[in-house]
Amino acid sequence: MDDAALIARVLGGDREGFDVLVERYHEGCRRYAAHMLGNWDDAEDAVQETFLRAYRSLGRYRERDRFRAWLYRILVNRCRTLASQRARRDGRFVSDERAMDEAAADGETTSPWLAPLLAALGRLPALQREALLLKHGEGLDYQEIAEVTGVSVSALKMRVKRALDTLRPWMRDTNHG
Repeated sequence: MDDAALIARVLGGDREGFDVLVERYHEGCRRYAAHMLGNWDDAEDAVQETFLRAYRSLGRYRERDRFRAWLYRILVNRCRTLASQRARRDGRFVSDERAMDEAAADGETTSPWLAPLLAALGRLPALQREALLLKHGEGLDYQEIAEVTGVSVSALKMRVKRALDTLRPWMRDTNHG
């Protein structure tokens, strides 16, 4: 069943339809949040709050065929808020290695270069990391990312390019590229 049909079921009073949407998108949201926030507890909070907000707002949602982009818009904003709150509180990016490893391991094989790559991702500026993860981690196209972030496609392409340019020397220096 596609997202639009599930949403119609939920709006008709079938809460199980929303459970299907959660099951469909939870892992991708969790992976994205863990990579963005670098902290398992914050990532889990962001995902739970995202689904709660989505459920509460579903009646106002009008783009039935763009649910994924709408959901990620909520998630991106939640991650931004949590990261901003944490930065004010801690003054730095804190990386929870277990969370990063688990997020990377979801559906993927473990590679010797994965942990260093995740560490390198954690050092990218947040907006570059956000664009790179949405494009190459979650597979959204640039138009979807623009809808999610409110940033122009050309600016997003530049962010992804700069993120990749930053990561390339690491790949060369560690003989992984």
